Amino acid sequence: MSEQDNRLTRIGVFYDGNYFLKVSNYYNYEHSRKARISIAGLHDFIKNQVAKQESKHVKMCHVVDTHYFRGRLNAFDAKEQNKLYHDRIFDDILMNEGVVTHYLPLKTRAGKREEKGIDVWLALEAYELSIYKKFNVVVLIACDGDYVPLLRKLNTLGIRVMVLAWDFKYIDEKTGLARETRTSQELLEEATYPVAMHEIIDNRVSKNDPLISNMFVTHDQMQSYVQAIPTTSLVNGAVGTVSSKADLVANGAVLKSTLISVKNGYGFVYSPPNNLFFSYEDVINGDFNDLKEGDVVEYTIGENDRGEYARNVRKVSVGASNGSSSYSNSNFHNSNY
Repeated sequence: MSEQDNRLTRIGVFYDGNYFLKVSNYYNYEHSRKARISIAGLHDFIKNQVAKQESKHVKMCHVVDTHYFRGRLNAFDAKEQNKLYHDRIFDDILMNEGVVTHYLPLKTRAGKREEKGIDVWLALEAYELSIYKKFNVVVLIACDGDYVPLLRKLNTLGIRVMVLAWDFKYIDEKTGLARETRTSQELLEEATYPVAMHEIIDNRVSKNDPLISNMFVTHDQMQSYVQAIPTTSLVNGAVGTVSSKADLVANGAVLKSTLISVKNGYGFVYSPPNNLFFSYEDVINGDFNDLKEGDVVEYTIGENDRGEYARNVRKVSVGASNGSSSYSNSNFHNSNY
């Protein structure tokens, strides 16, 4: 074995968190696998992929540093949108895998929340850490052409760069419109090792490979991370007489109805005359993929710039009650709405 073969290949992994979330959501809600990407499984795939590209034994390729960057809601807004618990669960997963998290507050511009500065921060950290920790290979999980200057800088240091790229189409859960995510061609051209992940995962030969299978976490496996949230901690029943839908919104009333549509990460709750939209982010005490048309659910009504929608959606057994005041859809029929 040559001296080069004896040397450890040090791998640094950098996540564009917003992009990774889109990829994970795609496989969980749109793709036939109906499973999220496993951080541990992905790191194992990365080690094997680097070993293959560098013609080395996988034991000589180690992920020595991992960093995750994303814009984040402040505590108040996260609580209002019932995201604190799920944010904490994902933080626990990243922490258990040794991933260092980097968060910046989301900025509001023209009434829309957006990330500002995350890509710059990721690029600066990746470049600095590559120098001081002497990475041999940097793995970038991102699709934006804004990272091209980072790759060019890393190339001047003699550091090889692997870009994990996913191209896919999906339905935007907020707008219901078809969207497409594609990796910048310029980014792929600058990468030493561009890896088309969507092709590898869907390839008939490799899709049953243990490396690929272990890259996904099934719903049952996720239960080891997710514990049921007491309903009363997220949903408060309204007290008193409710005479209009506006009252239901204002009082946070817990309503009960049935699902008339569930697909691709979003659905509709029966609520005439205008049925209520909800997305996977609005589901509590369970997983969106466990819902199906005809299920009875409890929910509250939220409002955003697109109007009213169902939030805190929770599947219940027929006749079940959470102990708080609850209203069926007969209230809508007798209301002023």
